[in-house]
Amino acid sequence: MALSRRESLKLMALAAIGSTIPGCGPSDIENAASKVVAASKTMPLADREPTVLSRHEYETVKVLADWIIPADDRSGSATDAGVPAFIDFILEDVEGAAEPLQRGLAWLDAHVASTGTTTFIELAEIDQQAVLDQIAWPDDVAPGLEEGAAFFTLMRDMTASGFWSSQMGVEDLGYKGNTANPSWEGCSHEAMEHLGLSYDDV
Repeated sequence: MALSRRESLKLMALAAIGSTIPGCGPSDIENAASKVVAASKTMPLADREPTVLSRHEYETVKVLADWIIPADDRSGSATDAGVPAFIDFILEDVEGAAEPLQRGLAWLDAHVASTGTTTFIELAEIDQQAVLDQIAWPDDVAPGLEEGAAFFTLMRDMTASGFWSSQMGVEDLGYKGNTANPSWEGCSHEAMEHLGLSYDDV
């Protein structure tokens, strides 16, 4: 069964959450997620000034994050979930984490500029998508674009980790942990049918 992009990203985030960034562990991710919550209580995250990234880098991260996880009928976008702030907090807390991301952001703008246009975030959406289509598939990237593909993979993993460690992402997952279940009514008929069983057999 084919997975949607959102489902695929969810699986990647859960599989790689402890190794998204070299030297970054689950505690760093938890700490960054907690900082996002705290920051959101003092001001709207949209008004937040980044602590590590420049304002232009931060705005580029916002645009990229929302290309990776856009809003849909289930939940808001990555930016709605505070992912850009999450990424900036990770860069603040994990030594050496900022350099590969900032190098990648610089590569992206330089790649766009080489076509005679402007910075990535100033492109029209259709042109942004065309650029990302060039680097979104690391196993099928054109020669010379390998650095861009590596950067976008890092950006995708960081975005997924940030989104699914946020309150919005947890709700998107449908996580029901730490919730009392007052009654157990058995497996659903759909689940039993999938297993080839029925309650008449037990």
